[in-house]
Amino acid sequence: MKSQWIFTSLIPHIPSCFSSILFPFKTPKLYQFPSSNLPKLVLNHLDLSLLLSLSGKQGFFLLGSSIHASFIKNPENIYPIEDFKDSNNALVVWNSLLGMYSRCGTLTDLTKLFDEMPMRDTISWNTMVSGFLRNGKFDEGFAYFKQMGKSGICWFDQATLTTILSACDRVEFYHVVKMMHGLVFSNGYEKEISVGNSLITSYFRCGCLSSGRQVFDEMFERNVITWTAMISSLVQNELYEESLELFNQMRSGPVCPNSLTYLSSLVACSGLQALTGGRQIHSLLWKLGIQSEVCIESSLMDMYSKCGQVNDAWKIFQSAQDLDEVSMTVILMGLAQNGFEEEAKRFFMKLFESGIEIDPNMLSAVLGVFIEDTSLSLAFARHGDGCRALQLYEEMRSDGIAPTDITFLSLLHACSHVGLVEKGMELLKSMTDVYGIIPRAEHYACVVDMLGRAGLLNEAKTFIEGLPVKADMLVWQALLGACSIRGDSEIGKYAANQLILETPESPVPYVSMANIYSSRGKWKERARTIKRMKEIGVSKEIGISWIEIEKKVHSFVVQDRMHPQAELMYGILEELLELMLEEGYVPGNVTPTECQT
Repeated sequence: MKSQWIFTSLIPHIPSCFSSILFPFKTPKLYQFPSSNLPKLVLNHLDLSLLLSLSGKQGFFLLGSSIHASFIKNPENIYPIEDFKDSNNALVVWNSLLGMYSRCGTLTDLTKLFDEMPMRDTISWNTMVSGFLRNGKFDEGFAYFKQMGKSGICWFDQATLTTILSACDRVEFYHVVKMMHGLVFSNGYEKEISVGNSLITSYFRCGCLSSGRQVFDEMFERNVITWTAMISSLVQNELYEESLELFNQMRSGPVCPNSLTYLSSLVACSGLQALTGGRQIHSLLWKLGIQSEVCIESSLMDMYSKCGQVNDAWKIFQSAQDLDEVSMTVILMGLAQNGFEEEAKRFFMKLFESGIEIDPNMLSAVLGVFIEDTSLSLAFARHGDGCRALQLYEEMRSDGIAPTDITFLSLLHACSHVGLVEKGMELLKSMTDVYGIIPRAEHYACVVDMLGRAGLLNEAKTFIEGLPVKADMLVWQALLGACSIRGDSEIGKYAANQLILETPESPVPYVSMANIYSSRGKWKERARTIKRMKEIGVSKEIGISWIEIEKKVHSFVVQDRMHPQAELMYGILEELLELMLEEGYVPGNVTPTECQT
């Protein structure tokens, strides 16, 4: 094997960013040969190994495969000779090439290269094991681990153990972790800190908390990763008090916590709503100067919000230099869950209007405060982009976020306004069948409204009659409202009679039926309805007009002068009336004070 390689075709594939990494203290050797106009790049085995490693990490498959192609064309450059040093150098390059394929090639390419290698060592086998485990091919990865032992030439090391343990992240791998633990002791690796750290994490991920704690207690030496792995594992299993006790124990010893340790401890304070402990950690972060890290700021906001200190959370949010989706979701949830519904709505609308991508977590954080909203400018879930609301629901599902009854209420509203009847019925069915959520009257009313808007009034009536619970006022109002839109006096009368039984003092069924009869020219029926309403002493509510200006709703009734700016508004009405008269409008005996605002 040669100690240096000369490349020509490789140069165009090397990214410029690699030059400073490959040659930090020297200029690469570029030669111009008389027989060719192309420059030649001269690299040794360490240069090649680094270049292949960077190609794998950065995903530059073309560069890595180009190096491999040059070896195929010139096999004498890579196949070892009898000299031990050259053989070792060749193996370094082979392993780097194997690592490149493991990271950005296919498993087929990886296997083929491994089979063609003239020599292998433990690193070669470890690369195969990690390559398959990283891609979820557990059986194949473990098979290579077994073959490694049977080969009789190579034996596993601590990297093999940590690679396999890192893949054991589910309950079904518990017995594998136990087996690896046995191999640790039988082969003298029990004093290796990295192996102990991996055992702790794997035991906790497999749900065996006592074994994980035992490994921690029996370790000969612990570093910051050990302590952090133990504390974060306890937090992930909601053992908050135990994790904080361990955090305090760590602080009294020689090992200093890092950002991840503080992060886990803040999560524990959030879970316990331990405001005093959270403030103490906050002050420590200030002293260390790491309070401004994005993850730390998000955890601080979450801790203060969970402890009911939203003002403190808001101060951190306002002073943050960098914000991400997590930060915005945390502050939204903090506002919404601490009684600051209006602030949560305003903040959400600012995000929406500024063009920030609304992800499922943000939407889930504020859905509750929008459901009973009376504002004219509702988020797309009710009166806006219904299709976008449904798209966000699918994103929520794919991200593993479970929908709530409020989520489904918003989705049914969206289906009603967009006219997606089949999708709406599918969502209603999935509430109980998939998520075990029992629909409320509001959900049934949304479905009736959806069917009615689509002109399926008979289907809406049949749906109500087939409900597992007695229909209430909301459901009958929805059916009557749909009949008003469609002008269906027959089903409308049926809905009105049912609504009268539920709310005998309400004018809604009478007024709605009177309007339906008017729209159909049935004046006698309209007169009888109004007469009946007067006979039983039900009075029609005063008509109200309302408008939203700068997030504030203003309402008016006939001849209303209660508004603080009433005189100014009537002055404008008079000016408008004068302009109308100049244009030839004849209003009869109407004066500005008789105009309905």
